[in-house]
Amino acid sequence: MGVSAAIVASSVGAVSLFLALLAVLANLVVLSALALMIAGRFSTGAAELRTGLRELIGPSSLWLAWAVALVATLGSLYFSEVAHFIPCKLCWYQRICMYPLVVLLGVAAWKGRTEIARATLPLVAIGAAISTYHYLLERFPSWDTVASCDPAAPCTVVWVWRLHYLSIPGMALSAFLLIAVLILASRDARPDPRTE
Repeated sequence: MGVSAAIVASSVGAVSLFLALLAVLANLVVLSALALMIAGRFSTGAAELRTGLRELIGPSSLWLAWAVALVATLGSLYFSEVAHFIPCKLCWYQRICMYPLVVLLGVAAWKGRTEIARATLPLVAIGAAISTYHYLLERFPSWDTVASCDPAAPCTVVWVWRLHYLSIPGMALSAFLLIAVLILASRDARPDPRTE
């Protein structure tokens, strides 16, 4: 292994660990939001905490959702363009769902309009569904009975496995779910002129 190959291999390890840690943080936020949503139905204290957190995060949640989409996009580009991991068909479908979110959520955050961000929720849901399916194919390769992926870039190849549960589709799923939570927590930064 040459010096440049060793440097790339070292940086791939560092980048994949960094992205995995971000995914863990995303998982914790999503699980906390889900727990507060459920607990808020039974406890006024949990409902007040949920409302307080939404008021605190709401004004900046579109910028946070944009940042998550941007990091996920840059991470996927790093893996394919720097680490030279060959994206499979399902990776491309996930990218098709993630990449437009950078532009759409950026516009939504800049304009302060939640209706733009909320219009992206179907794209987020489709991306999350594809990520889930891809993650399951990695874990259970025998499920790919239709051989839908290209043999040169099979969907069952695990390029990254971090913290005993995170692969690239797992990280993508974490990003899609966090984006959904942030969009749902968002509030308009500016009043809608149609309602004034």
